[in-house]
Amino acid sequence: MAVYTHVSDEALDQLLEEYSIGELLSCKGIAEGVENSNFLLHTSEGFFILTLYEKRVNEDDLPFFIGLMQHLADKGYVSPRPIENKTGHALTEVAGRPAAIIEFLDGRSVARPTPDHCALLGESLAHMHQTASDFHIMRPNGLGMGAWRPLFEAALRDDARGMIRESEKQEIESALNLLEGNWPSNLPQGVIHADLFPDNIFFLKNRVSGVIDYYFACNDYLAYDIAVCLNAWCFENDGSFNITKARKLLSAYGKVRLIEKSELDALPLLCQGAAVRFYLTRLYDWINQVEGALVKPKSPEEYLKKIRFHRDVKTVQDYGL
Repeated sequence: MAVYTHVSDEALDQLLEEYSIGELLSCKGIAEGVENSNFLLHTSEGFFILTLYEKRVNEDDLPFFIGLMQHLADKGYVSPRPIENKTGHALTEVAGRPAAIIEFLDGRSVARPTPDHCALLGESLAHMHQTASDFHIMRPNGLGMGAWRPLFEAALRDDARGMIRESEKQEIESALNLLEGNWPSNLPQGVIHADLFPDNIFFLKNRVSGVIDYYFACNDYLAYDIAVCLNAWCFENDGSFNITKARKLLSAYGKVRLIEKSELDALPLLCQGAAVRFYLTRLYDWINQVEGALVKPKSPEEYLKKIRFHRDVKTVQDYGL
């Protein structure tokens, strides 16, 4: 979440006239994340999140994102529910951007997850995969393996200040060659979150109270979603891999949805691929920083270290199983 587009008081007043969520009491920008502009709305009826979808979000994908949140919420999963306006639509326009008002969920994210948090994550992720299994809209993964080399080449073209070291270029080129030549072709697929970092899940009283930010969600390998979470949750600040966290995550997931042997065999490669994906998107954002944004892009260096770790993994036992 972040703020790239500012919304005038007049635009806010006009927006709330479209909804039955009370009178606006306050509006505060949320300076987190990198994709969309987000605001915390406090009205006489409670709290809501206003999201303005920025240029990097394809407007054609919005029915998938909004529909998925609605589907998950309808089936009892801890997804925020999009709020429909008086004409029955969840999508609108604010300040020249597509926009939506989303239900506010109680709870808080954790900056330093414990092994118990990782267990709750694994359980919740498996439930999400099962709950979304009958969602009828399809969306390919726009940041899947086929997008990585073009993204790397774009970063190289834009690197006018020479921020990418030559050794780093060679390392990523080698990783891409490995992934492109060995990427699995027949693993269980379904709807995945694809971006379930610690700031996208809320905890309350030792349970998961909310999973948010579905704007990278897509159809892809379910085990790739696990790989994303192993990268995002199971490394410490010094770059070391916490095998206890990984074991808790994988074991809790497997108690809800059985992880097939083919998925376990592919996990080291999927984890390296997920690390390459986040390295590349961070690298691109680091080189192409947006002026005026209230959030600074994250350094890609963290994910270069994770790529190296996964490259050296031989079996799933190195992840705690």
